[in-house]
Amino acid sequence: MLAPLVRQFPCLDDNYAFLVHDPQTGETAAIDTPDADAILKELDAAGWRLSAIWNTHWHADHAGGNAALKAATGAQIIGPAEIARLGSAPDVIVAGGDHVLLGAHRAEVLAVGGHTLGHIAFHFREAHMAFVGDALFALGCGRMFEGDPAQMWASLERLAALPDDTAIYCAHEYTAANARFALAMDADNPTLQARAEAITKLRALGLPTIPTRIGLERATNPFLRAPALKAKLGVAQDVDAFAELRRRKDHFKG
Repeated sequence: MLAPLVRQFPCLDDNYAFLVHDPQTGETAAIDTPDADAILKELDAAGWRLSAIWNTHWHADHAGGNAALKAATGAQIIGPAEIARLGSAPDVIVAGGDHVLLGAHRAEVLAVGGHTLGHIAFHFREAHMAFVGDALFALGCGRMFEGDPAQMWASLERLAALPDDTAIYCAHEYTAANARFALAMDADNPTLQARAEAITKLRALGLPTIPTRIGLERATNPFLRAPALKAKLGVAQDVDAFAELRRRKDHFKG
């Protein structure tokens, strides 16, 4: 079976949009809809037909293009129930433990709430890739707008348990800023130091830092490294270390 094809492209201020295409059936899914016009242009450039929209969460820069894309293509909208906050419910509601299909390719739905309630990720286990919305970023994680530290930490642990080579497609180009915070929290980490240098070079060339790999995130992302940073942070529990890191990131000026 041919692996799914992924087209990644920037839109809005710092979002990435993703199209995932099954070359055997011709089915194509848009993972979130930050910019309907940009997605339609990319579909046209690729010669692909949109068959489905898979939403990770309800924020407008992830589901705001749903109505326009559905009107233009007839695509089925699949996502968490909270998408209805933007005006209409998904055609198919999914939550953690469910799965969705793109042709013969199965994507497991992972519950990764915390940034928002009902946030999900789509994990193509056989293709070694996951689309995580704003739950996890390269060297960072999403702010907790609705969830609490215990929920968010459980979500990050769920993502951290994916195989090392899993490509992580997160939805924003925040990596350079995240690297500055990571170095402030974990300055003695040589793998992080080398990664920060590589990120600086990529961004100077206008190149993306996404996708990342979960094995690399476990080694360098301070939020996934919360257990290893407990002593520096002066706390005893993993979840408390995560909460303190998130609090510091929310107020970081570096």
